[in-house]
Amino acid sequence: MSIVLYGSPSTASLVVHWLLIELGVEHELRMLDFDRREQKSPDYLAINPQGRVPALMMDGQVLTESAAIVMQLADLHPQAGLAPGVGAPARGDYYRWMLFCAYTLMPAYRDWFYPDEPAGPQNAERVRASARAVLEEAWQQLADHLAAGGPYLLGERRSAADFLLTMLMRWSRNMPRPSDDWAPLAVHAARMKALPSFAEVYRREGITDWT
Repeated sequence: MSIVLYGSPSTASLVVHWLLIELGVEHELRMLDFDRREQKSPDYLAINPQGRVPALMMDGQVLTESAAIVMQLADLHPQAGLAPGVGAPARGDYYRWMLFCAYTLMPAYRDWFYPDEPAGPQNAERVRASARAVLEEAWQQLADHLAAGGPYLLGERRSAADFLLTMLMRWSRNMPRPSDDWAPLAVHAARMKALPSFAEVYRREGITDWT
């Protein structure tokens, strides 16, 4: 199977790159230079019209949206045990936390990093304040969940949702109150960062912070 990942360091493509390494999947990595706006080039827009990363090409099929790609990879490699079986009660919990990341955390981050988009530059600070409140409420909910039934989102079983969550926790590292301020989240992150695949994806992307 021919697999090509289009990404950029420290973006949402990180979790896909990380999971490919964790699963031992051979792939080609094509990093786009955002400073040169390569994600908006005609060649890349022909692959992903949104002009965002990641995009994963698998034997000609184009997959976008990091959460969707992570779920597909976990299902394609059941031997890794990163997704509960379809119809199992744990599958519902898995969907819940994958989509919590996609529907709660990611939109709030979008508002935090690009606060002028939803309401214009004049309202940027209010948008950021709202985004921070959403994220901190979400961290508290996740911390409570992990404290009650961790160490992973599905209890004793590590899943692909933990990979996605860890990437999103990293994005908070320079915020006024990063996710590491919640002890259960810090413990969870430490477990995930201890994986050899985490060190390897950092090495390949040249990332040195939040180690």
